[in-house]
Amino acid sequence: MKFKAIYLSAALALALASCGTAKITAEPITITAPITAKKAPLTETQEKRWSDLDLVKDTIPGMSVDRAYELLKGRKSKKVIVGVVDSGVDVKHPDLAPVIWNNPKEIANNGKDDDNNGYIDDVNGWNFLGDAENENLEFVRIMKKGDDGSALYKRAKAEYDKESKEAKTELQKIDYIINANNKIKAELKKDTYTAQDLQNLKSSDPLINELKPQLSYILTQVPMSELEKELKEAKDHFEDQLEYNLNPKFDGRKIVGDNPNDINDKKYGNNNVIGPVADGAKHGTHVAGIIAQTRGNNLGGDGVASNVVEIMAVRAVPNGDEYDKDVALAIRYAVDNGAKVINGSFGKYFSTHSDWVYDAIKYAADKDVLIVCAAGNEGMDLNKDGKTAERYPNDSKVGGPEIADNFLTIGAISYNYGPELLADFSNYGKQEVDIFSPGVRIYATTPNNNYEFLQGTSMASPNAAGVAALIRAYYPKLTAPQIKKIIMDSGIPVGIKVNLGGDPRDTRSFSELSRTGKIINAYNAIILADKVSRGK
Repeated sequence: MKFKAIYLSAALALALASCGTAKITAEPITITAPITAKKAPLTETQEKRWSDLDLVKDTIPGMSVDRAYELLKGRKSKKVIVGVVDSGVDVKHPDLAPVIWNNPKEIANNGKDDDNNGYIDDVNGWNFLGDAENENLEFVRIMKKGDDGSALYKRAKAEYDKESKEAKTELQKIDYIINANNKIKAELKKDTYTAQDLQNLKSSDPLINELKPQLSYILTQVPMSELEKELKEAKDHFEDQLEYNLNPKFDGRKIVGDNPNDINDKKYGNNNVIGPVADGAKHGTHVAGIIAQTRGNNLGGDGVASNVVEIMAVRAVPNGDEYDKDVALAIRYAVDNGAKVINGSFGKYFSTHSDWVYDAIKYAADKDVLIVCAAGNEGMDLNKDGKTAERYPNDSKVGGPEIADNFLTIGAISYNYGPELLADFSNYGKQEVDIFSPGVRIYATTPNNNYEFLQGTSMASPNAAGVAALIRAYYPKLTAPQIKKIIMDSGIPVGIKVNLGGDPRDTRSFSELSRTGKIINAYNAIILADKVSRGK
């Protein structure tokens, strides 16, 4: 009897253990008939979490994250550390605080490098910018060094001349509209007004009459508060550009105190991963939220992998162009401290020490770490006329072979399945972009306990990184190259024609805009990961 009891217990244990790893038998989502585009506006709930929804069930081109979680019910997972290399992360945000990485080998605030990794009190990550907030663009830094007769200097100077002129022109346009808006308010004797109010206004002011048709149309699309918010953000952006990013007299690096041209000068920065100004961490906090904000708490959106990740904050992206040195050391820091996925929602078109970053990417590959990066927001073809744009970081030197198989470049889509599927700002490219994910009006955490809709390939990248982390959590034996291939192979192929750069006169098949011609799909990725994990 005793033998039978032991045998029975062992059998039950085996049965229970096998329950969590039962083979997934679900069939992947495929498009077998043309999808009828959703004509009704998204509801507030749908808009806040559209990237979780499903193209077939909801006619919204999300990543089917909700359906992926149905597949994963009852299965065991392993925590995955995701390095967010960005502008800083508000680690105190209540929707992120429970998932922030805590360095288990470091004693907080004792002024010592307890784990001997070179960084004192790096409890939640490291800030490679110290107290710096604003920075020049890379081509300005190149131009400031003086004319050395090189082609790089000439290209940098030409870019500076073009960008400076454009920023000044755009700022003038915005001031023009703001001035007209203030005059309209004065004539209407109202602090806010509608499109109908404007249409009924009889004015002798030539500025009001010139802009009246455009403003009337805009106010039929968005409320006055949204218009004024966007005008303020645009004005702030171009003023920042002229004061900091494009100003040759501005030195944003001086406060850091290191030599940015010496990769061996590593003892700089501090452990304040939020940064000197909380609002400066807005971008990084939003990115972290897309990956990890709490699911189902009815506060912000739903993080793609909130239940299975820890966010390691690595501050290396200022208001301006990042330094190659900071990016390279940030990647190495994340790798050395246990990150298995790294998100990089940044990029630039000039680089003076790209080899440092390439070496860091290869270092991450050697340590089996997947890097996910944004494709950029210039609405351009990165592989035009047989030429490859020099956008950094990337995993191939000017269109050459990939230096490693652990790097994904992500473009952005909108929730409009049809000609407007490609986000009008998103870069694309048959060789340089791997796959697309949601990046338009993504709702996530921002500093000081807030939430906002933001958009960009910066938002598409963490959506992809979240899917990668989800796979790594439930299938920890899969390698970074395997996960990259699973994400690319399991995406939903799209063959419809879409507008390029938001221009309906310029269209191309979505299938030609990336290596895969696909949209990331978490449901399909989990099904394929399960098969691959079983050697199929």
